[in-house]
Amino acid sequence: MKIKKVANLFFVWCFIFLTFQVSFAAHPLITDDAGTQGKGKFQVELNGEYGREKEHGLREGTFEISSIFSYGLLDHLDVVLSVPYQFIRTKEEGEGGWVTNRENGFSDISFEVKWRFYEIEGFSFALKPGITLPAGNERKGLGAGRVTYSFHSIVTKEIGPLAFHANFGYFRNENKVNERKDLWHVSLATEVEVVKDLKIVGNIGMERNPEKDSHRNPAFLLGGVIYSVTENLVLDFGVKYGLNKPETDYTLLVGISFRF
Repeated sequence: MKIKKVANLFFVWCFIFLTFQVSFAAHPLITDDAGTQGKGKFQVELNGEYGREKEHGLREGTFEISSIFSYGLLDHLDVVLSVPYQFIRTKEEGEGGWVTNRENGFSDISFEVKWRFYEIEGFSFALKPGITLPAGNERKGLGAGRVTYSFHSIVTKEIGPLAFHANFGYFRNENKVNERKDLWHVSLATEVEVVKDLKIVGNIGMERNPEKDSHRNPAFLLGGVIYSVTENLVLDFGVKYGLNKPETDYTLLVGISFRF
């Protein structure tokens, strides 16, 4: 990567960090947990993801920086704002050789509410409705072009150093890019604290393919680690693998979160 690109990436990350502050989901997990921040508490997350996809005659690399702001309105109720910025690089094989195309910009912004409504014997249950605003340019592949909405149910079970999470979700994918409008998501995750402040995490899931001409649904498997440097500073790293062709071949995930 050239020095100029590195500098641009650094300034974009700094801009996001200073402008938006952020979700209590344990990144790098895709599956959310039922935990909330607590009344008056904040959390800021800065997450980076690099995905690589290779198909016949097409190669795509996507890098995304997400800044998420989460605030506890009540002990059991959070509001969450997520602002992603994407870099997309595609190489397509043509008659005259490989053609490279690059796009970057803000993607669609999401606003969600997480309500942890019930707890019993180590189980926690939460609901998470959300709305996505069309901030990304759909012609550049950065967004849907329309307002979308979603609804997720979340279950968490804690047993000593172990925690298990399950998500079941619906996503109304209103769009201008000729994708399916009714999508679903299901996933399972687990965390285990192997030593003090260090957790190993695993995740598996599937969702409906947004491409209308495909009847295979993307499925993934993810593994990673979460390290609590202090009570309020957490680092994480993960690798997500595609279990079938519709899913991205592999994605590297890294994140840092601050709580105050």
